[in-house]
Amino acid sequence: MTHYLSVDLGATSGRTVLATFDNGRINMREFTRFDNPQIPVGGHLYWDLAHLYNEVLKALRKVAAEGLKLSSIGIDTWGCDVAFFGSDGQLLGMPYCYRDSHTDKAMDRYFADAMSAHEVYRRTGIQFMPFNTLFQLYTMRSNSSSSLAAASKILFIPDALIYMLTGETVCEQTVASTSQMLNADTGDLDEELLATLGLSRQQFGRLVKPGETVGRLTAQVQDATGVADIPIVAVGSHDTASAVAAVPAADANYAYLSCGTWSLLGIESQQPIITEESFRENFTNEGGLDGTTRFLKNICGLWLYEQCRKEWTDVPQNVNDLNALCLTSSCQSLLNPDDPRLAHPVSMTAAIREVLAETGQTLPKTPADYVRVIFRSLAARYVEVVGLLRQLSDIDIRRLHVIGGGSRNQFLMQFAADALKMPVIAGPTEGTALGNALLQVRADGLVSSLTEMRAIIARSIELIRYEPRQD
Repeated sequence: MTHYLSVDLGATSGRTVLATFDNGRINMREFTRFDNPQIPVGGHLYWDLAHLYNEVLKALRKVAAEGLKLSSIGIDTWGCDVAFFGSDGQLLGMPYCYRDSHTDKAMDRYFADAMSAHEVYRRTGIQFMPFNTLFQLYTMRSNSSSSLAAASKILFIPDALIYMLTGETVCEQTVASTSQMLNADTGDLDEELLATLGLSRQQFGRLVKPGETVGRLTAQVQDATGVADIPIVAVGSHDTASAVAAVPAADANYAYLSCGTWSLLGIESQQPIITEESFRENFTNEGGLDGTTRFLKNICGLWLYEQCRKEWTDVPQNVNDLNALCLTSSCQSLLNPDDPRLAHPVSMTAAIREVLAETGQTLPKTPADYVRVIFRSLAARYVEVVGLLRQLSDIDIRRLHVIGGGSRNQFLMQFAADALKMPVIAGPTEGTALGNALLQVRADGLVSSLTEMRAIIARSIELIRYEPRQD
């Protein structure tokens, strides 16, 4: 029986999960949970990195208190954001939060001043979003940021925590790929892109790939927590990379959907797919496991549903009962969930009615109508994106694997299977922490391949298969 600690940090909360590997199976226990608030100060939004670091220390103290012996620790977080450290190793202020508005219109300014959009995409294959690290750093340089000017080290959030825990300076490939600064051909940060920012490759850590052991807890951390010199493994440090590692697929003929408030729908490709069509459709090529590429598209998830719920009063409070209302409606209207008007409306129900009215469709009247419209529209969007994936790749997509909290929604899963006309495999719901843990197990030499990891998941986690129903 071997224990591992997964540190899984999201954009609103964080947690640590104790994974136990025993006799070819893995068991997960939530160990600690904590908030990860955005800090508003001085007109900007920041992350409290010191708070996150301290929560990791608290978890390690609990490890010591329970007399557990950890084989390793792995850390995954969201992408794009970075922290700055001075030449003396000290943290230079709080890192910007990707939701901060300082990067508004930064992409257009960058393309006009530094490098064209086509050239940036040719080099990186990454979708364009204003909060990508490239545009964050460009904005900070344009605004004469004192933290950036004094930075000796620029580290992505999981790498920053590794540095604070071990003293080792690394740049894990999967999280670095979200920056739009990683060259898709070389697999390392693109020095010409860095030059447009007035930065050098030496300011970032040494490149490491998921599964590498990158350091051990410092003596100070050991003294502060009571644990030994536990090694830290650079897992899929971008949370989606660890989540995709947990997709329990037996072959390559599938697409995956990481389904929550937002969704990521894609495939694992053996090489980046960088074409005029992928550029036009804004697909991204992010780093994956074992040299693969996560070729995917960010699309709307259950955001529409969650925002509508806030407006409803006389509806079931149990989410499963609320979801089931879709069966009592016959509304056939469909909309594009990625319509920009649905991104941040004052009223989501009003925005949905506005979008549907434009095309002369039946307007939803009851919560049941809205639930049905949203679920069926999401399923239709999956069909569109899977169709694009088939056009852009040579993967013979025969089923959809759904991971994340949305996989619990049996009605959405069935609508997806019906619309796609292929099986939908739901689970695991906690894919990120599970993938994080299994990458540590593999680094420990207890499993030898990604295929074996996924077989362990299939044995350890209950999966639900939804078959398409006849029309």
